[in-house]
Amino acid sequence: MKDTLLPDILVDKAREVVEANIKAGRRVTVAESCTGGLVSAAITEIPGSSEMFEAGYVTYSNAAKIHELKVSSEVVETFGAVSVATAWAMARGALAASDADIAVAITGIAGPGGGSPSKPVGTVVFATAEREADPAKIVADQKFFDEKTRSGVRLQAALCALDLLMP
Repeated sequence: MKDTLLPDILVDKAREVVEANIKAGRRVTVAESCTGGLVSAAITEIPGSSEMFEAGYVTYSNAAKIHELKVSSEVVETFGAVSVATAWAMARGALAASDADIAVAITGIAGPGGGSPSKPVGTVVFATAEREADPAKIVADQKFFDEKTRSGVRLQAALCALDLLMP
């Protein structure tokens, strides 16, 4: 029997992230929407992750993004929940709410519904924020995962978020 609930590819990537961040002496926080805690779950599957994992925020609704991570309601209303502006604000909010050195935020459309012509299912936006970085420097990217299933989009998004946490 497998000793993890999660796919091996995800656990292997999380192990790399945990080991690299421990070695770098960095604490990490995660702000998740469409991944619903999958990144946090992957990190905490790794023994010793408490040495580098500060907090995980699952802010699935717009209200949670606004209340828990202090994302401006104007940002969400103007740009939408799945936008560089919202992801950046989520990452900054997670960093401000924690003692972490780096935050990654994930927001997207996992499907099967919820997409639009401008933001189809599979659209995911990522942002990172670092404690000592210039706050004007936005590190964010929108990706499109051409997966056939909701779980496929979520897995690819989680893997990408983990990549962004490598020192």
